Amino acid sequence: MKNTFLICIIGFVIGFPLPIIVSLMLNAMKGRKTAKVLQTIFNGPHFISLVVLVGMLTLFFGRYGLVNNIAAHFGGERYSYFLESSAFRPMYILSSNWQDFGWSAIIYIAALSNVDPQQHEAAILDGATRFQRVIHVDLPAIMPMVSVMLIMSIGGLMGVGYEKALLMQTDGNLAVSELISTYVYKRGLTGVPDQAYATAIGLFNSIINVVLLIIANTTSKKFSENSLW
Repeated sequence: MKNTFLICIIGFVIGFPLPIIVSLMLNAMKGRKTAKVLQTIFNGPHFISLVVLVGMLTLFFGRYGLVNNIAAHFGGERYSYFLESSAFRPMYILSSNWQDFGWSAIIYIAALSNVDPQQHEAAILDGATRFQRVIHVDLPAIMPMVSVMLIMSIGGLMGVGYEKALLMQTDGNLAVSELISTYVYKRGLTGVPDQAYATAIGLFNSIINVVLLIIANTTSKKFSENSLW
């Protein structure tokens, strides 16, 4: 539970605001062609399968990967990232955010396309800088979408999958890479299956998600007009 909470919470803190920042940045760019190229580049990692993604991590951070080869070239020692428990969470969280932030930004970019250009024109006449227009025009326009996405993200906070964790799991990092989902998979489908116990754990995890969803929706409804129900 500790490993699952830490990965989900840290990943959420880093990953939730990132698409908002990227969408505001792309929308604020003067060169529309450049913005479209960057958006395509940001969206690309979303279509990489988890197996290929973990393979890329191995090529970069494996004992004989690119990072270790560069370190060895300059006289450093090789570091087994996949065998060190301290390296698992940073690799897991940062690679997941790298893969998903561009795709998540599409929702906010679509919301920004509905901003009335006259609001920007009025702000320019009032002497507002580009940054001030982003803060006072663009950001308020997407706040309803941000609220809904926040509620949905919190509702699925504990829904981390088992596939990537299993692919990155080794005997060296098992203490931090064993998540609720991987534990359910192992207890329910491998060795001597205990499907009843695995089902109970999965149900417990789902109950936590439902409770978080209700809390997030109630809080959003109390402090703003945006909620799922």
